[in-house]
Amino acid sequence: MPAIIPLQLDNNFQHITNVDIELLLKQLKANPQLWNENPERKNADGSPHVQMSDIWIRFRDKAELVEPKNYHEPHLPVWYPASLILNEVKRIALDVMTLFRAVQLGGILITKIPAGGEIKPHHDRGGWHAEYYNTKIYIPLESNPSCINTCEDDSVNMRAGEMWTFDNLKTHSVTNDGDTDRVTLIITLRVE
Repeated sequence: MPAIIPLQLDNNFQHITNVDIELLLKQLKANPQLWNENPERKNADGSPHVQMSDIWIRFRDKAELVEPKNYHEPHLPVWYPASLILNEVKRIALDVMTLFRAVQLGGILITKIPAGGEIKPHHDRGGWHAEYYNTKIYIPLESNPSCINTCEDDSVNMRAGEMWTFDNLKTHSVTNDGDTDRVTLIITLRVE
């Protein structure tokens, strides 16, 4: 991967580079049982994520997530059991950390928006994790031309294997009007 060069863009999205996702896709397709082992984001009252599924790769230790407020408190993320099965995520995450010269690795998710599904407009302001891990990386693993990410007034179609970033503290959403699922690897970093 090339060294990151900060760009001033006219919109909210920045395409960084492309990533080899083939091995991770094979691991993911061989392990469908991993989807929604941790359905908290999907099932939370008023969640903008109700139509999607998750695989939690890295976040706060499950033993510390006793009350809803625990999701928003300072913590050190740990690797979840899914990281042992989808071990290609670690290679990608370490490459991304190096590329951005990150000082810490935060949470990691794989999300799936079904055909016809959406993530409703929302922002991640006020959450400790979203604000402390100040750089959020999106790598679609599966996509289609009718899957659109929006951040404020800007929209983009992120294709499979592309690495993107945008400010998730701004209002953002995703619509998948295509005939296939949209699957995305999300990696959060602390960059200083």
